[in-house]
Amino acid sequence: PVVAIYSTFLQRAYDQIIHDVCLPRLPVIFSIDRAGLVGEDGQTHQGQFDLTYLRNLPNMTVMSPRDENELRHMLYTALKHDGPVAIRYPRGRGYGVRLDPEYRTIPMGEAECLKQGKDVVIMALGTMVVPSLEAASELEKEGFSVGVVNCRFVKPLDNTLVDYARAAGKVLVVEENIRQGGLGSAILELFSDRGTSEVTVRRLGLPDVFVEHGPTHILRQKFGLDKEGILREARALCLMRSAGSGPVVG
Repeated sequence: PVVAIYSTFLQRAYDQIIHDVCLPRLPVIFSIDRAGLVGEDGQTHQGQFDLTYLRNLPNMTVMSPRDENELRHMLYTALKHDGPVAIRYPRGRGYGVRLDPEYRTIPMGEAECLKQGKDVVIMALGTMVVPSLEAASELEKEGFSVGVVNCRFVKPLDNTLVDYARAAGKVLVVEENIRQGGLGSAILELFSDRGTSEVTVRRLGLPDVFVEHGPTHILRQKFGLDKEGILREARALCLMRSAGSGPVVG
């Protein structure tokens, strides 16, 4: 079964997700619309919590596509998977990218390295991948080497993220979810478990507030989740001397 539902509406079914789906490990697919900022739907409809409330559940797989083409492959992958899957995607139109003629299965938990970089690597998810690529291109014009990784999965998390982080020494995590318990938290947990104390980490995400009503592009600009905001944080990391004594978390 595919459950198509708003991110905020799924919050009301949390106990059912745990007891009726995850505990018996049933192959239910949660197709989560209006994940992240939704603008004019109002404060009650901002899908800012789903990564946090889903990734801690046993047996649950959590993924988010960078565009409409990847969304198709993720749904196909979920239909082939024997267990609960959550696919979160935003309100609004796609980018108009070319659609692959055939569906393909994405290896579970596998991130996608879009650009190699030596000064900093941006680890982005979902709607944040495209502006991260744009920010990286701008920084390259300034002479910096910036990597971009499309994480794709929040759970399971790709262990090779550790290798990308060590290669650059500095990581910027970008997600359209609250910072508490989301992708950035998952990556910090992974780095801690793998002993990557030499890596400097900054996180961009939504703050600990209920996000107000407003146009999505203005809200993203306000919270630094657009190209310019990502550019500022990544540039600051590029110019920062390596900490060397442990993760610097922002």
